[in-house]
Formats: sequence, C-alpha cells, structure tokens
Amino acid sequence: MSSSRDRALDAAIELLGTRGLKALTHRRIDERADLPPGSTSNYFRTRDALLRGVADAILEKEMSGMRATFAPRSAEELLDALVALLDRTTEDQRTLTSARLVLFMEASHSPALRESLGRGRAAFEAALQSALGELGARDTVASTRAVMACMEGLILHRVARHDDSDVRPVLELVVRSALT
Repeated sequence: MSSSRDRALDAAIELLGTRGLKALTHRRIDERADLPPGSTSNYFRTRDALLRGVADAILEKEMSGMRATFAPRSAEELLDALVALLDRTTEDQRTLTSARLVLFMEASHSPALRESLGRGRAAFEAALQSALGELGARDTVASTRAVMACMEGLILHRVARHDDSDVRPVLELVVRSALT
C-alpha cells in the first residue's frame, strides 16, 4: 500500500497531465487522492515545494523504467531502445510525460524547479553520451545534443499534437548521422 504522500504525488501527476497547471491545487490533490483535507499541504507547504515534489516523483518513475535502456551493442540496438523509450513515454506513460511537459514550461520561471527537472535530463544525457561513445561517435557532445533534441521534439509532437506518425525513420536518420 502506498503512503499518503505517494498518493498525493500520484494524484498531482494525474491532475497536471490531464488538466494542466491551473488544475493543480492542494485541495484538488486531496480530493483526487481520497485524502483528508489538508493532507497535501502537510507534505508540501508551498506551491513551489509541491511542484518540486512532483518533478522529483516524475523523475523517479521515469528513471526506474529506463535503467537498462542504454546498453546497446549496435546502432540498431540503440535505435530500438530509443523508439521503445519514445513509445513508452508517449503511450504507456502519456499522462506522466504530459505532466513533465507542463512542468518544463513552469520551470522557465523557477530556478529550483528547473534544477529538479534538469537532474533527469542530465542522467538521460550522460547515459546516451556514453552509449554513443561506445558505438563510435566522434563528437559525443554534439551527437548527444542532436539525438536529445530529436527525442524531445518527437515527444512534444506526439503529446501536444497527438502526432502518432512513425518515429523510427526520423530517429534513424539522427542516430546514423551521429555515428558517422
């Protein structure tokens, strides 16, 4: 059984991902999580603390599902892993990803939130850079930036525009270019 704090965070992610930032209030979280009034504010006194808590919860959920993604032995395996990751984040975890995207916009006004969200990106970037280096990329920094920008753009298009087109050809072009 999950703790009240975890239930509050799950409810906050659900609200952010389905109804947006304006829907995120301590009261609505308590209602959605079926918690006594005031429970969420006991864990997160301010809105900023709540947003950072949600960002950390999203990071934890995303990273737990990503551990083995970047141990490819070939460009094809890396491509398969990236397509699977993109599918998981935009299909299975669509609400979670939508919540993260909402927080990205809010982070432009909040250094603390930007730092919380940045930890996840940094971990993903480091794993990708290592994988690209192992596969022979000459400029791992530029290659990582290119693949990251492509992934982020494709995720945004899938979530915000409901674009369900095949991402494999686009990712293949970028991955192959990164490795030449």
